[in-house]
Amino acid sequence: MSDLLIKAVSRTFPGVQGGAPTQALAPVDLTVSEGEFVAILGPSGCGKSTLLRVVAGLDHPTSGSVTLDGAPVTEPGADRGMVFQSYTLFPWLTVAENIAFGPRERGVGAAERRAIAEKLMAQVGLTQFANHYPKMLSGGMQQRAALARALANDPKVLILDEPFGALDHQTRSLMQELLLSIWEAHHKTVLFVTHDIEEAVFMANRVLVMSARPGRFKCEVAVPFPHPRSYKIKTTPEFAALEERLTEEIRGETMLAVSSGL
Repeated sequence: MSDLLIKAVSRTFPGVQGGAPTQALAPVDLTVSEGEFVAILGPSGCGKSTLLRVVAGLDHPTSGSVTLDGAPVTEPGADRGMVFQSYTLFPWLTVAENIAFGPRERGVGAAERRAIAEKLMAQVGLTQFANHYPKMLSGGMQQRAALARALANDPKVLILDEPFGALDHQTRSLMQELLLSIWEAHHKTVLFVTHDIEEAVFMANRVLVMSARPGRFKCEVAVPFPHPRSYKIKTTPEFAALEERLTEEIRGETMLAVSSGL
């Protein structure tokens, strides 16, 4: 079982120029079961991205621990793949080379790397752009390539930090459907941060709402819609009811964050 266990994880950043330390994340606990798709919502600055960076091994918690399959997470590893909001493809590498970068670093042979890249490019619709450089791609295409790169090491956990936040509405909708189709095919464990309530309800099995800083989990909402999911569920009364409930939960925390200057 690829269970991800987050136990009493907190993160406090040192003060700047003699100022007081900033506690971004209060101690939080979370268990994400193998194959589960969990979305996290919350106001800006509540520690969502900080938590993901700790899970990815890109940052260290001030207290607490993260384990995957019982092994402590202390640094980045091939068992976790991450996609960021900003475009992070290596500009000097082609699409195929970007996707094959992780396997290359692990010492995978050239023929196998090529096969991995070709398979993933086909899944994300980039086969004909294999030899293109990032500057030649649209934002949506760059994020498709970034998603393929994150999957290239066949990670147990896929970590996504607002991966579609910079995309236009239509491209974002298509990317949501693409990610869901990949998840439905492979059932990777997914931890997904977003500010978009509709996106969270459409994508996840479970949605967690974080409080204003220091972030802690305020509530949890199960999403009952079966898979495979169609974009048409967004127009149903049941979908609207979940959106409304989450909107009310987040609105209060956002107002608190704004009034506190967080």
